[in-house]
Amino acid sequence: MKLVCLSDTHSLHRRLVDIPEGDVLIHAGDSLGQGTLDNLEDLNDWLGELPHRHKIVIAGNHDWAFQEIPELARATLTNALYLEDSGVEIEGVRFWGSPWTPAFLDWAFMLERGQPLHEKWKQIPDNTDVLITHGPPKGIGDEVDMGFGVENVGCLDLLARVEKLSLKAHIFGHIHEGYGVEKKGVTQMVNASTCTVRYEPTNPPVVLEL
Repeated sequence: MKLVCLSDTHSLHRRLVDIPEGDVLIHAGDSLGQGTLDNLEDLNDWLGELPHRHKIVIAGNHDWAFQEIPELARATLTNALYLEDSGVEIEGVRFWGSPWTPAFLDWAFMLERGQPLHEKWKQIPDNTDVLITHGPPKGIGDEVDMGFGVENVGCLDLLARVEKLSLKAHIFGHIHEGYGVEKKGVTQMVNASTCTVRYEPTNPPVVLEL
């Protein structure tokens, strides 16, 4: 199975000129710019133009429509499967998606570190093959230059949960400057952020073979 992974396109999806072919297109959140239903309608139209047989979308902290008007948002996204603390099995591969990230300022789908996020990650089934979260685990694709030094801003509780799973892949975004792929044991860890730290949608989609 070939996975084509995107994240953090911020309504700049129509500027992406080369989307590789694959079996499952995955968008790991922050697909929208202002987070509006109009943003989502355009994203849905664009997704409908892509040839991938399966498409999975999760929300991110900019994707307000999914938090504020969830029923309308879900009804609008007709050209992809939306996962929110939920899963799907595709051709024998088990996917799980979750939008939550540690609280920072006032954005959508944010929870305090510690028990609130721990409770969300407990919901991830033990038999998950591909985990899709908006934010990274602590120490992987999560470095941010704070101006006074680099800090790892990922979620420690997410890392602890991932370390207990036998994942084939963990796909996330959120931290634009963390774009890239690394291996943690047998798990491919993918920060698929399409936009750079300057919000330029120039990072190519990450393609994984399972």
